[in-house]
Amino acid sequence: MDISKGLKNYFTTQLLNWHRNDNDRSLPWKNEQDPYKIWLSEIILQQTRALQGMPYYLKFTETYPSITDMAAAKDEDVFRIWQGLGYYNRCKNMLATARLVSNEFGGKFPDTYEGIIALKGIGPYTAAAIASFAFGLPHAVVDGNVYRVLSRYFAIETPFDSTEGKKQFAALAQELIDPEHSQGYNQAIMDLGATVCTPRNPLCNQCPLQKNCVATRQNMITLLPVRSKKISVATRHFNYLVIKWNGMIWLHKRTDSDIWQNLHEPMMIETSVAIDKNDLLQNDRFKELGLQHAIPDYAGTGTQRLTHRIIESKFFYIEMKERPVHLPEDGFWATPEQLAAVAFPKTVLSFLRNNLYF
Repeated sequence: MDISKGLKNYFTTQLLNWHRNDNDRSLPWKNEQDPYKIWLSEIILQQTRALQGMPYYLKFTETYPSITDMAAAKDEDVFRIWQGLGYYNRCKNMLATARLVSNEFGGKFPDTYEGIIALKGIGPYTAAAIASFAFGLPHAVVDGNVYRVLSRYFAIETPFDSTEGKKQFAALAQELIDPEHSQGYNQAIMDLGATVCTPRNPLCNQCPLQKNCVATRQNMITLLPVRSKKISVATRHFNYLVIKWNGMIWLHKRTDSDIWQNLHEPMMIETSVAIDKNDLLQNDRFKELGLQHAIPDYAGTGTQRLTHRIIESKFFYIEMKERPVHLPEDGFWATPEQLAAVAFPKTVLSFLRNNLYF
């Protein structure tokens, strides 16, 4: 699409003026120049809102002040701090990158976009953010906030999640950035999208770009940005057996490529539909565990929404007088004291805490 130079210049100039004079959004990683802390904040904020990610950022920087500190940490300790954030592959990649930077690069982050994006778990947005905020390089960030601001201001109807849309928005964002003030520009457009040009009920009267915003003039705010793909959300049913013997609970670590990799959980039987206690007693997998003579007690439910699925969890408490002998060999018995040192998925963690297991 053909966009006038004047419309582009007004956008960049007004955005930077707003950032200097009126942008009062306060976050602990703003104005940070340490590439380690910028990288850490960006990894945490992938798929996570700023307010939700803030306590995790503060805990990580307090526990691991430098990337070499994180690189030397035990996996279990890092995952325990991460628990509750979800998308645990981020944490796995974060540890791999920390150890690579520490061991291969002497603890110093690459200072080029190409070097940064080559690191594990870093895509174009994160690489641009680190390059810009840490090293002042003129690389424009493009995230959900940026898609929204640009699509509304310029009335771009190309779906932002299409191949054409991604290229169009990335090229336009790069064209608009002020090379001399890349940090300020990138921070400004993200903050504007987060606080003013919000998905619902945007504060158009407070927007520094309102005067020339095409979507405002043409009453298209609610129509933009355009998404082409409808996210399909599936429901999975996890049935947890909280098996207790001799004051301990049986746990195992999820090690396959499914969700929650490297986190711990009680014995789990997944079913295609929701089941009750009677269904559980008839389940073939339950019978294989040799627990037929135990009486499972329904103990509660939990729901966790992920991007493409909903996890519906049911918990059944089983008290054993004798040690079960048919449980999988990859598990272990954990005391209440040990539970506090283990990383769990959010739903499991909430259940164990609410039921005073630790």
